Amino acid sequence: MKKDIFTLLGGFLTAVLLFFGTIGVSFDWFTQESINAFVLAASAGVALFINLYAIWRNTYVSKKAKLQKKALQAQGLIKK
Repeated sequence: MKKDIFTLLGGFLTAVLLFFGTIGVSFDWFTQESINAFVLAASAGVALFINLYAIWRNTYVSKKAKLQKKALQAQGLIKK
């Protein structure tokens, strides 16, 4: 599903590029390569955010993580 969203984003930006070209507006930095780079950076950013959220949730929020932390502290394997 994520790949589909980024494909749609790239398609939309390409359509905007073609529209600007049709009406005679051009930007030196707005090319197909810059669109591809932006889509790649956006997908990497979203993947990073999802992973950071999963780590945060599994470490600090879930009941299982809290119980595991208490058990490890009781065994002296991690500091309080």
